[in-house]
Amino acid sequence: MKLLEERIEKDGQVLGENVLKVDSFLNHQVDPMLMDAIGTEFYQLFAGDKPITKILTVESSGIAPAIFTGLKFGVPVVFARKHKSLTLKDDVYSSEVFSFTKQVSNKISISHKFLNQADRVLIIDDFLANGQAIEGLLDIIGQANASLAGVGVVIEKSFQKGRAILDQKGIKVESLARIKKFADGKVIFVEE
Repeated sequence: MKLLEERIEKDGQVLGENVLKVDSFLNHQVDPMLMDAIGTEFYQLFAGDKPITKILTVESSGIAPAIFTGLKFGVPVVFARKHKSLTLKDDVYSSEVFSFTKQVSNKISISHKFLNQADRVLIIDDFLANGQAIEGLLDIIGQANASLAGVGVVIEKSFQKGRAILDQKGIKVESLARIKKFADGKVIFVEE
């Protein structure tokens, strides 16, 4: 997605060898016009003959692109919560997820009432690096006996192992911006 790649080049900041900071438009401050374009792109990539009934993500950075994608599909967006609250009771699907960026493990949870075997789910996430968040969501989808339509990723760091893990499982993955590497503080995209 050329619009997204241009925005990454303009406003993204490369921090070290593995981290891209995109807080000015994706995961701290959100650009709604860009999210609208992202939602449209995911709709075009995943609208098919079998209807999607839910969009699934992990709080909090995946919520904005997931909501705009849900809007395009006209379906609810469900996000896995990282912190259990008083309102989230024991009737939950849970999975353990390690965050590469924050270097912590979180238990993510989704209430049973929001995901079941009748659902065909599209996962939307902000980044694909090591694949931990998506694997946690796949675990939860399995616990609910729901089916997976595919995985939509806003930014993929192709030099990390996440994509290979999903490819080995035969999962359809669509990434809007695929990064080959970081070089001299610049982002080098995968040529498609």
